[in-house]
Amino acid sequence: MTIAVIRTGGKQYVVKKGDKLKVEKLIGEPGEKLEITDVLLKSDDKGSKLEVGKPALKATVETKVLRQAKAKKVKVVKYKNKTRYKKTFGHRQAFTELEITKV
Repeated sequence: MTIAVIRTGGKQYVVKKGDKLKVEKLIGEPGEKLEITDVLLKSDDKGSKLEVGKPALKATVETKVLRQAKAKKVKVVKYKNKTRYKKTFGHRQAFTELEITKV
């Protein structure tokens, strides 16, 4: 089995075939296949065949979009004492859930 380190949405993820992960929102419909070309490292399980990119390798990781959704709401409260100021708002971050099909 092959392990890879990919970069998407400003973050890095260690992935292998069959993994499911939530990343920053990507363009694609559920069921659609995406290729991630920003592969930073590739290796087998034991680490004997290690390839490190400078900064990236000429390799791709194939993924399948499982769903497009929003995360749970994060509530934010701004408050200043003695001035009668209180403001509450929420935020729901959009994400894409991917399944790794080929490394």
